[in-house]
Amino acid sequence: MLRLTELKLPLDHADDALRPALCARLGIAAEELLDFRIAKRSHDARKKSAIVLIYQIDFSVRDEQALRLRLQDDAKIIPAPDLDYRFPAQAPAGLSERPVIIGFGPCGLMAGLVLAQMGFRPIILERGKAVRERTQDTWGLWRKQVLNPESNVQFGEGGAGTFSDGKLYSQIKDPRHLGRKVMEEFVRAGAPEEILYLSKPHIGTFRLVKMVEHMRASILALGGEIRFSSKVERLCREGNQESGQITGVELASGEFIASRHVVLAVGHSARDTFAAVQASGVFIEAKPFAIGVRIEHPQQMIDQARFGSNAGHPRLGAADYKLVHHASNGRAVYSFCMCPGGQVVAAASEPGQVVTNGMSQYSRAERNANSALVVEVRPEDFPGDYRKNPLLGIEYQRQWERLAYQAGGETYDAPAQRVGDFLANRPSQALGAVEPSYQPGVRMTDLATCLPDYVCAALREAIVAFDRQIKGFAQDDALLTGVETRTSSPIRIRRGDDFQSINTRGLYPAGEGAGYAGGILSAGVDGIKVAEAVALAMLAATKTQQSA
Repeated sequence: MLRLTELKLPLDHADDALRPALCARLGIAAEELLDFRIAKRSHDARKKSAIVLIYQIDFSVRDEQALRLRLQDDAKIIPAPDLDYRFPAQAPAGLSERPVIIGFGPCGLMAGLVLAQMGFRPIILERGKAVRERTQDTWGLWRKQVLNPESNVQFGEGGAGTFSDGKLYSQIKDPRHLGRKVMEEFVRAGAPEEILYLSKPHIGTFRLVKMVEHMRASILALGGEIRFSSKVERLCREGNQESGQITGVELASGEFIASRHVVLAVGHSARDTFAAVQASGVFIEAKPFAIGVRIEHPQQMIDQARFGSNAGHPRLGAADYKLVHHASNGRAVYSFCMCPGGQVVAAASEPGQVVTNGMSQYSRAERNANSALVVEVRPEDFPGDYRKNPLLGIEYQRQWERLAYQAGGETYDAPAQRVGDFLANRPSQALGAVEPSYQPGVRMTDLATCLPDYVCAALREAIVAFDRQIKGFAQDDALLTGVETRTSSPIRIRRGDDFQSINTRGLYPAGEGAGYAGGILSAGVDGIKVAEAVALAMLAATKTQQSA
């Protein structure tokens, strides 16, 4: 097939307008076009009164050679990429060893599924509960202010991405189109087919729950094993500090599971697991992350600012934004995990701490838009020498989460402040027109008591700058809720080109927790890459044993 990389149509084009528009663009009769499919659809809203849709289209024609010859100088017509995924290995019959995967978020889920599809029968260990039980525990915090440290927004089947907007786009380089494999598995599990071509696809929490269950069933049907409430307490490793080999894992129950191929896909909030990994001798280093708040505006205001008179058009949906500002104190400030028509959620995983996150349902129909506004944090900001103790970033996160808990009244209510008061550096006494979506609730206060000074200074400057891009962004009644600290992992477990830890053979650090992904799609792609590396390593080890 060939690909046309740009075909522009008006926002209100008829549903059947694509075929004739494609034929006209190619200069062919209708009967010459054999087939076509949408590869991508985005929009250009720079001129709000004349928003256009932009399509990439893969197509086939009767005489491809003649068409390519006639349009050889047309840079927008290229060969369509090969999107088919091909397994690099297949487990040999009678293979006794089974790979172990720690964590069942997007990375562990895709690693487990691909290994199962290749016949390697993975054992997946998840410290939290199955997704529906986990959902009940999560509601326990939101509705009853009761936190379950082992089953919450961060821990459990599906990972932190389950309670999110379900955003499925990423800026990673993906020359092998592994993201397509992730998307196709999601569609097979019940996601809408539109995620295969929308430029910013999303699924929403309720649909993610059903998809995760479907994918779990696929892994089990292929011979995989999934154990919930199975917390890994220790990585078992032989060798010295410079070079070792993983031999298995020990669970909190005391059970030992032997394996020389272990995938560590625990997500960015498994703080006790990070400590156990370090204690086992695996090399860890500190890395930057970001800290900030959630900001809420009326979704209608964001729609109007982005789309003008076309706000509310069904082909556009709820508007989003992506903003960056470089503050005068040298810090980058940016929006993160923007959730149109969504809600701010309680995302704590440890007692006595408050953490915020954002999520949306598929409809994105709630009254408020919310986004994290975060400021870069560097290892040099941590209290102590991060080179000697790479886990100091975790303590830095905890410090601000504990202060947020105190500022919220020590009930898991979150501290909140109106934007006008935050900019004026005065505590808020009451809400304005924007009603908070955070559950259990908010307590109006001064967010400066639970954020670093440099974060507050950078945020104040950035909010004013963002108002020049989105009129009303700095409106007095917009609401800030704190604190957002889990933007990414505060550590990186370094790995080599073979995806194994640089000092521990057989250990495969993967996904967000290890510092190699940021979001559902990139974590899923990393899970595929690691699964392939594990499969090839296991095959090589089998051949070595047979030859010996």
